[in-house]
Order: sequence, then C-alpha cells, then structure tokens
Amino acid sequence: MKSSRPKVLHPVAGRSMLGHVLGAVGHLAPERVVIVAGPGMEPAVEAVATEADVPYRVVVQEERLGTGHAVACAKPALGGYHGADGSGDVLIVFGDTPLLRPETLSALCAERRGPDSPALLGMAFRPADPARYGRVVTDAGGQVRRIVEFADAGEDERRIGLCNAGILLGDGPSLMGLVDGLSNANAKGEYYLTDVFALAHQAGLVARSAEADPDEVMGADSRAGLARAEAAIQARLRAHALEGGASLVDPGTVWFSWDTKIGRDVTVEPNVVFGPGVTVDDEVHIRAFCYFEETHIGRGAIVGPYARTRPGTVIGENVRIGNFVEIKNSVLGAGAKANHLSYLGDSEIGAGANIGAGTIVCNYDGIAKYRTTVGPGAFIGSNTALLAPANVGAGAIVGAGSTIGGEVAPDELVVVRGQKKSHPGGAERFRERRRAEKQERAAQTSDKKGS
Repeated sequence: MKSSRPKVLHPVAGRSMLGHVLGAVGHLAPERVVIVAGPGMEPAVEAVATEADVPYRVVVQEERLGTGHAVACAKPALGGYHGADGSGDVLIVFGDTPLLRPETLSALCAERRGPDSPALLGMAFRPADPARYGRVVTDAGGQVRRIVEFADAGEDERRIGLCNAGILLGDGPSLMGLVDGLSNANAKGEYYLTDVFALAHQAGLVARSAEADPDEVMGADSRAGLARAEAAIQARLRAHALEGGASLVDPGTVWFSWDTKIGRDVTVEPNVVFGPGVTVDDEVHIRAFCYFEETHIGRGAIVGPYARTRPGTVIGENVRIGNFVEIKNSVLGAGAKANHLSYLGDSEIGAGANIGAGTIVCNYDGIAKYRTTVGPGAFIGSNTALLAPANVGAGAIVGAGSTIGGEVAPDELVVVRGQKKSHPGGAERFRERRRAEKQERAAQTSDKKGS
C-alpha cells in the first residue's frame, strides 16, 4: 500500500477492510475471535473495536514466517478451541477480504457440519485470470489433495482454474494438529497454511472445497486492488438500494457507505455521496452533488443540489434544504426551510421556520462552540449573522442584514443594521486618490530603473 497505515485498516465504503471482515464473522456468534497482527500494529488494530461487531483479542506474529505460522501464533489465544471437550470449529479468514458476506460464512459452516462432515473445508474460486493464486488440486471424488502455491506449482498445476481463496474452516483439534505438522521446505521458506490439505490427505481426513463468487473473496493487496474492491462493493450497495425501492437516476455516480440506510420511494440524483452513518427515510428527494455524513433525513424532505450535512444533523419531515447549504450538529424541525447559501452549526431550527439566503450561525469563538435556537415559525431574513449563543423565539422575524445575539422574544420583529454614512461625490474622490497613488508608485519604479 506504500502507507503508514496497516493494509487491513484501509477503508472500503467507509469502513476498514478488517472491520468488514469482523462484521461478517460476527454474524456467526463466535465464542472468541483472535486477530494476528504484525509487530507494532497492535494499537491500530485495537482501534478497530469502535467499528467491530464482535469482541476480539490481538496477538502479535513477531516474525513473518508465513500464514501457517500466523495461525500457530493464535493457537494459545484460542484455548481449547471453543468446546468444553476441546471440540469445535475454527474459521480462518484474511483481513483484506472486505466483500465477504455473512451468508457465505454461514453456508460454509452448514456444509462443514453436513452429512459429509469434512475435517477441512476451504473456500475456492474461479477467476477470469488465475494469475499467481494458489491452485486447488482435487481427486476424482472432489476431495482436495493439496493446494499448491503459484511459486511451487508445475506447468500442469498452473493450468488449473480452481484457485485458493484463503478462507479455511476446520474441526479445531484436527486443524490445529495439522498446523503443528507444517514444514517450511518450499520456494519461500515459509510455513504455508495451505499445506494442511496435503497433510490431511496423507492422514486420511476428508478435505473439500466450496466455491465462492470471485468478487466476494477478492483481496486488496495494493491501491489498485483497493479501488477494485471499492467498485465491487459500490455495485453491491447500489443494487441493494434499487432492490429496496429507491430510484438512482445515474447509479454509477452515487456512492454509499457500508451502513447507509435508504428507504422506499427515495430519489437520488447524480453525483451524491453518502458517508458513514446516514439514514434516509421514505419519499425523500436528494438532488445532485450532495454530501452527507452521520445524518438522518426525514420522510418527504428535499435536499440539494450542492448541500452538505456533517455529523449530528437531523433533518425533519418535509424539510427543504437548498443549494450551497451546510449543516452541522443541528436539528431542523418538520417543514423548516433553508433554501440557499447558509451555514447552520450547533443549532436547533423549529418546525416551519424559514432561514433566509446567506444566513450564518456564528457558533465558534475560537475556543468553544455554542448553540443557537430558532423557534417554530420564525423568519430569519437574508444575510443574517446569528451570534451564538442565541435564542430566536417562535414566530419572531429578524430583518435582512441583521447581526443578532442573545434573546429575541417570540413574535418580536428585530432589525439590527449599521448606520448608513453618506459622502456625496466620495466615490470619485476615492478613485482619484487611488489613481494618483498608482501613478506615484509607477514613477518611483521608473526612477529606480533609470538609476
């Protein structure tokens, strides 16, 4: 990745790749989860707890000796695997597979416990270009005889189209016993986790593969891979929104986050971005070029074009938010309007209130932030500055161009403007003075060049 950030913490659809994987694993309700991280990665990986759906423990692989060695590092933290008698399944997944679905892992568990009950069950896929993936070698009965890494594969093996996805589910005692028997006698001198399949075959254990959608097991090992994963997950999220009853005018230009919730009969115009934490209720119309994060948009609202909402924004039912309006940590009551060119920060706007063009809530004094309240039905005239903390009462009217702080009583009409000062002919005198100054500067420059 050429980054100071650990690879698995790079985001896809607003969530780290590791967070996506933990989310999928969490649906299995595992007894324990262990993350194996490289040296120095512990603080960054532990920070993922804020977005994970399941508690976990981090262990450190001090030496990078291969995937099999990584699993061996996790073994003490797994205790007796997860059954009182030492039995139970162990699932191994990689942190850079953000498109992995919970349903796929559930199906894998069901197959492992099915009539065949394979001791090992590995996930495989058939990519359009097998490239440098490990190849899955099976016998006539479909059992996996071995998985061979590309670097160690012969020409015939490299022609195999079935590739290893890296995800492995196995009977805990059997799998960990096979891990103990791994060797590093290979081209890279590493302990390959994939070698447990050859060991299982030699021991007479049943080992099979389960095929998955290539996109779902896609890994992201580079910035280009990260972009491909983003494209794939966006396609999935757009399809989900359409299937749920939303209309995307140009789906390819709408970008969702992993947790976006969007209702029925919602219309989203082109070039809209949903950051994390956004919920859109039914019958909302979102116009082009809007950006949202940590926002709730109520039923029937119309937002945009070119609107931006920041964390803590709640837009009530039938609210109108127009072009070039920015809202942060604010609540707008039902039917309120801010149709253009306004900033509303740390504020509460009452139902039916009207915020005129160019209104600014001055919520920050350089040290602390303060709240502003505009009561129901109040009217704020264009180009008004509300100096927080401010409280405009219900039904009050603030005249255009005013600067207001403190209290405005309900139904009060307030106009606060600077006194007009008139200087007849002053504009021409100003211009003459400026022209003379310009000529004087030009003459001084000429004298310096002449000397």
